[in-house]
Amino acid sequence: MLLCIIEFRRLLAACRHGDPGLESTVMTASQRNAEGRRIAELLHRCRVARQRLTSGGRLTPEFALLAHWQSRRLAWTHRDLKASARCGPAVDFFLGDLYGDRDYTPRDEGMERVAGVMVRVMPLNALRTIAMGIEIHAITQELDRRLLDVLVGDLGVKDRLDAGLYAEAYRRCGNAAERERQILQISAIGRALDEVVHHTVVYNSVRFFRRPAHVMGFGALHDFIERGFIAFRHLDGADEFLDTIERRETRIMHSILAGSPVDEWAPPNDAVTIQSP
Repeated sequence: MLLCIIEFRRLLAACRHGDPGLESTVMTASQRNAEGRRIAELLHRCRVARQRLTSGGRLTPEFALLAHWQSRRLAWTHRDLKASARCGPAVDFFLGDLYGDRDYTPRDEGMERVAGVMVRVMPLNALRTIAMGIEIHAITQELDRRLLDVLVGDLGVKDRLDAGLYAEAYRRCGNAAERERQILQISAIGRALDEVVHHTVVYNSVRFFRRPAHVMGFGALHDFIERGFIAFRHLDGADEFLDTIERRETRIMHSILAGSPVDEWAPPNDAVTIQSP
C-alpha cells in the first residue's frame, strides 16, 4: 500500500510537469491484466505456503522452531547494526516484520483484500514493485517450507535445531539460485523505499490512513507499512545498511554451501529447542 501511494504521487507529479517518461507508467488493458494475473499468482503462492506453515492461527511447531533459530542467527549476524542508533530500528523491522517467529496471516490477508483495487488503479511501476515485494515473501516462505521438508523428513528434526543440522538441510535443498534471488530482491525493495521515505506528503498520507485502515480491517497491513516507513526514514540513507546486509548474507550463503565450519557464521551456543505438543 505504501508503494502504491508513492507511485501514484509520482504519476501525478509527472502529469503536472509533462514528464517524457510518463508513458512507462501508463498501462494498456493487456498489460494491466497481465500484472493482475502475476500478482494473483504470487498471492496464491504465499497463501499455499502460509497454509503449510501455520495452523489454527499459530505457527506449526516445526516452523516455530525454524523461525526462532533463523531469527536468532540474523540477530547475531547483524548485532552491530542492531546496536546502532541509526540502523537499530531498521534491523528491528527486518527481524520483527519480515523474518520474525510469528504468524503474519492478518497482514497477508489484508494484502489479498486490497490487491484487486491496486490492480485497477495503480500505474505499471507501482504494480511491478508491489509484485517484487510479494514475490520476496513467497520465495521466503517456500524456502522455509523446503527446509522443513528436509529437516523433518530427511534429518528427523523434531524439537531441537542447531547450525549443523540447518546447514546440512540448506545444502540438500539445492536451491542456491532462489537463495541468491531472495537476497538481491530484498536489497532492491529496500532501495525503492529509501528513494521516497523522506517525502513529507507520503509520510503524512501513511499517518493519516492509520485509523481508517484499522476501521476497514487493514490495520495489520497498515501498521507493517508504517513501521517500515519509519525505520527507513530513520536511517537517513539506506545504501550502507543494505549493502552490509547483502554482503553478509551472501557470504554466509556461500559459506554454508561450501561446507565451511558453522562457527564462521552461526552464533555460539546456537541450538534452540521447543517443547513437543
